Amino acid sequence: MDWLPTAMLALEENDYPQVVDIYETAVEGNPEEILSYFYLGLAYLLVEREEEAQGTWIYALTNCNPEQIDRLSAQLTEILKTEAQRQQGLGNLSLAWLVRIHLRELSPQLTNNILNIINLEIQQNQFTPEGLEGWDNWDKLVDQHLLETVLLNLMYYPAQETLKFIRDGLNYVEDLDQLISLSLSVLNTVAYQQKCPAFSAEVIEIFLEKRVKNLVLINQALAFYSEAENLQKSVEMAQKFYNESSILTTKLYGNYLILFALLRWGIWQDAQDFIDRNEQLLQELIQEENPVIQPFVLRGLPIVSAVLPYLADKPLENRRFTNLISGLFYKNFIESYYIPEHPKSQGKLRIGYIAHTLRRHSVGWLSRWLIRYHDLNEFEVGIYLIANAEDEITETEFKPYSNFYRNLGANVEEIVAQIRNDKLDILVDLDSLTCPITYQVLALKPAPIQVTWLGSDASGLPTIDYYLADPYVLPENAQDYYREKIWRLPTTYVAVDGFEVGIATNSRKDLKIPETATIYLSVQSGLKRHPGMIRLQMKILKGVENSYFLIKGVADREKICQLFQQIAREEGVNPERLYFLPQDEDEVTHRANLSLADVVLDTYPYNGATTTLEVLWMEIPIVTKVGQQFSARNSYTFMINAGITEAIAPTDQEYIDWGIRLGKDPELRQEIAWKLRLGKQRAPLWNTRAFTKEVEASYKKMQKINDKKENPD
Repeated sequence: MDWLPTAMLALEENDYPQVVDIYETAVEGNPEEILSYFYLGLAYLLVEREEEAQGTWIYALTNCNPEQIDRLSAQLTEILKTEAQRQQGLGNLSLAWLVRIHLRELSPQLTNNILNIINLEIQQNQFTPEGLEGWDNWDKLVDQHLLETVLLNLMYYPAQETLKFIRDGLNYVEDLDQLISLSLSVLNTVAYQQKCPAFSAEVIEIFLEKRVKNLVLINQALAFYSEAENLQKSVEMAQKFYNESSILTTKLYGNYLILFALLRWGIWQDAQDFIDRNEQLLQELIQEENPVIQPFVLRGLPIVSAVLPYLADKPLENRRFTNLISGLFYKNFIESYYIPEHPKSQGKLRIGYIAHTLRRHSVGWLSRWLIRYHDLNEFEVGIYLIANAEDEITETEFKPYSNFYRNLGANVEEIVAQIRNDKLDILVDLDSLTCPITYQVLALKPAPIQVTWLGSDASGLPTIDYYLADPYVLPENAQDYYREKIWRLPTTYVAVDGFEVGIATNSRKDLKIPETATIYLSVQSGLKRHPGMIRLQMKILKGVENSYFLIKGVADREKICQLFQQIAREEGVNPERLYFLPQDEDEVTHRANLSLADVVLDTYPYNGATTTLEVLWMEIPIVTKVGQQFSARNSYTFMINAGITEAIAPTDQEYIDWGIRLGKDPELRQEIAWKLRLGKQRAPLWNTRAFTKEVEASYKKMQKINDKKENPD
C-alpha cells in the first residue's frame, strides 16, 4: 500500500494537484484497481476537495466484491493513518487534522486517532471541550505517550466534558503515578493563573478515586477548593487529610488545615477543639527529638505557625513555635541542596523584590509606591513574580518601574538560579509565611542579604538577615524573641501616596438606617473575627443607643451571622442592629463605601492592615486595641504615623470606652477626621518619597555591614 513512484515525488514537493492528476490517470487506465481510488480520494483530500474524496472512496467500496469490503476498508484506514502521520511529521497540522477527521468517519472506534485529533486541535487553538461529548469508545491498545499528552493538555480546558474524558481516560493509563506527578504543575496553572481552582480540585478528586489515601493529592485538592471558596469541600478535605495522618508533623499540618479552613470562613464556634489540639501537638513537637517530616509536608510546614497570631496575642510563645517550625523546615530542606558562594554585583546596588501578590492584592497596593520612587540612578531594581497571575496593577505599577522583571512560575530551583544569575545584593521578601514557594527560595539563600518586609510577620527562617519594622509596630524587647535582626526604620514601616476611590453604592437610605444613628463598621476576613473581640464590640453597641453595626468581609455568611448574633444576644444587643453586607464589586467601590461609617471598630489580636490604611485615608475614626505582637500593633503604628493618638486602647475596657465615646460624640469624630485630613499633607504614613529614601538608606547600611563581615580588615 504505497504511493505510485511518480506520485511520491510530487508528494515530496508538496505538489498535490500533480498527485491528483497522476491518480486520475491511473484510475482511467485501470478502473478495476481499487487502491488507486483510495489514493485518488486521499489526493482530493490534500487539495481540500472533500466531497470528491468521500465520493471516490464510497464509489470504490460500493463497487467491490462484498466479501472484500472489510479488508479494503482496513486498507483505506491504514492509508489515511499513514498519511496523517506523514503530514504531522512535516508539520502540516491542518492537513493532518483533515485526514484524521475523515479517518474518524471511516473508523470511529480508533482511540489513537481521536487522541491525535484532539491534540491537533489544541495545537492549532481550535479545540473546544464540547467536541468531546458523546465519545466513549476506548481501545486498550492506546498509545500511552499520546494519551498522557492529551490528558495533560486537556486540563487547560476546564469543562464538564473534559472531566468526563479525563475520568474515562485514566482507566487506560499504565503509569498513573507519573501522570499525576506531571499534572500537578498544570493544575496549579489552571487554578491560579486561569482562575479555575474548582476545576483543578475536581481533577484531583478524580485522581483520588484511584489513589484514595494519597495525602499529597488530598492536600492539593484542599488548596484548590480553598482558592475556589468552597467551604464545605475545604473542611471535608482537611478532615480527610488529618484522618489519614499518622506522623506527628503530618497530624500537626493536618490539624492546621482544618483549623485554617474553619477560621478563614469565620466558623470560630466550631474551632475550639482544633485550637486545643493545635496547642497540644505543638507542645509534643517541642518535646520530640528529630521529628520525622514527610517530604510533601516539609515544604508546607512553616505555614502551620501562621495561624497562631489570629488565636492569641502571645508573641513570646508564638515566635518560639514559629522559629522552631521554620528551623525544622530549614534543617531538613537544605540537606539535598548545595549552596555556593554568592556572585558579586558590580556598580549600583541591586535590589530584588519577590512576591506572589504583585497584583490586585493588599501587598500589590501597598508595595507599588516604594517600587515607583526608587532612585534608579543609584539602584537597580528587579521584580520576581512567583506563581503570580498578572493584571493591570502588575502592568502599570511594577513593570515600568523596574530595571528587570521576571515572571518565574513555581519552580524553586529555576527561581533560585535566576536570582543568583542576576547577582543581587539584597533580596526583599514580601510573602513571609504566606507562600511556600517563596520561603523555599529564601531558605536556599539566593542573595547575600535577605530582608522580610510588608507581607506578614517574620518567617523565622535562619536565612533571613533583617526584618523591617518601625518604632511602634514591635515593642522594645521584640529582638529577644525574633531570630531575624529587627531593622527599625525611623518613622513607619510602610507608607502610601493614598488610594483610588470610586463611587459609593451603599447609603443609610438603602439600609434603612436613620440619619441620626451612629454607624459602626468592621471590614475583615473570618480569620480576624475572634469571638472575644466581637464581645467587646457588642458592649460598645449596647452602650450607644440608636447605633448599628455593619459587618463585611470574606466569610461564610450563614456562620458569621450566627456567630455575631449569638454573642449579641448574650450581651443584650438586638441582633437586628447588625447588618451583614456583601463584598463590594471592586476595591475602589469598597473604599468609597467606607464613608458610610461614623466609627470603624478594629479587630484583635490581629488588627486590620490595608483596611486600616484605607479607613485612615478616608478620614474615618478607628478604635483599635494595641497588643504586643506585630499583628496586634499594625493599626497603632498606622494611626501614630497618620497623626492621631485618639482611640488607641491598651486594654479591653479602654477599647469599649473609646468605642462608646466616639459613638456618642460627633464633634470628637470631626476633630479626628480633621487631624487625618491635615495629616495627609505632612504625616509620615502618606509621605512615600521620604519613606523610600529611608528604606534606601537602610539598604546601603545593610550592604556596608555585609561588606565589613566579608572583609573585616
